[in-house]
Amino acid sequence: MANHTGFILLGFPGIREKFYTPVSIALFMFYLISLFSNGAVIALILCNRRLYQPMYLVILNLAISDLLFDTITLPKIVARYWFNDGSISFAGCIFQVFSAHFLGAFDSYIFLLMAIDRYVAICKPLRYPSIVTNRRMILLCCCFWLFTAVIGLVIALLDSSIQFCDKNRIPSCYCTNTAVLSLACEDVTVLKRLIFGIAMFVLLLPFAFILFSYGVIIRVIISQTQTDSRRRAFYTCATHLCVIGLYFVPRIFVYVANQVNLFLNEDINVLILCFYTFVPHMANPIIYCLRTKEIRRTLKNLIERRILMRKQN
Repeated sequence: MANHTGFILLGFPGIREKFYTPVSIALFMFYLISLFSNGAVIALILCNRRLYQPMYLVILNLAISDLLFDTITLPKIVARYWFNDGSISFAGCIFQVFSAHFLGAFDSYIFLLMAIDRYVAICKPLRYPSIVTNRRMILLCCCFWLFTAVIGLVIALLDSSIQFCDKNRIPSCYCTNTAVLSLACEDVTVLKRLIFGIAMFVLLLPFAFILFSYGVIIRVIISQTQTDSRRRAFYTCATHLCVIGLYFVPRIFVYVANQVNLFLNEDINVLILCFYTFVPHMANPIIYCLRTKEIRRTLKNLIERRILMRKQN
């Protein structure tokens, strides 16, 4: 039984062994970039009291979530290519399922909070300080941590309750609900529909509000008379929407494709999984944080302080 012997992560099951090195290097670079960029964001916000503002507190939570996700998933698949060790215990696989759906759902609602923040800041600027406060943002983030943890736990418990046959090879970079259910030797149609409903609730509700809020924001921007400010605002909205679209659209497509039994090549499935999972984790710190004036000013002050200390020594 796979429950006792564990599973084997295949990564990209169709690639030849000569491509193992470039694939593993790419995945390792994803992790290093995510580790450095998200770690830098966490350190900068925690060490600078001037950044204790609602938007930066939300970005801090996003960086923590992305860093946890990549740390739980990427080292294992890199080990599969470097040391030919793709084995993962049953408990470890279920933990990855829990983490993937817990942290993935959390990111959805963090993007929702960001959209709310931008909507209030641009459409109701005079009421922003009274509506969006540090206390409210921290409370909402804590609620979303708890709520999405429950979602991840429910999915993990459902997956752990099914019966597995002698199949234990998972064609993916980490354990997901879809990958685990594909190894079941019982009818899991009802379970698939239940988890599909949960996924659509987690994805479509935030995505719909995000699109609505950015639609209103763009309408407000168009009404502005200053061309420079309009151009900058459009550029900011465009970059935000690109990251948001990269996060939501492929996920929704994959869930719908699995529901209607649209079978794709296994390597294409894994490529899509890596694309919508790890690329946003690298882009989020740059798009939402490192490009802002306050963060650049903080980095500049930190570098100047380090240079001054070296000169004094």
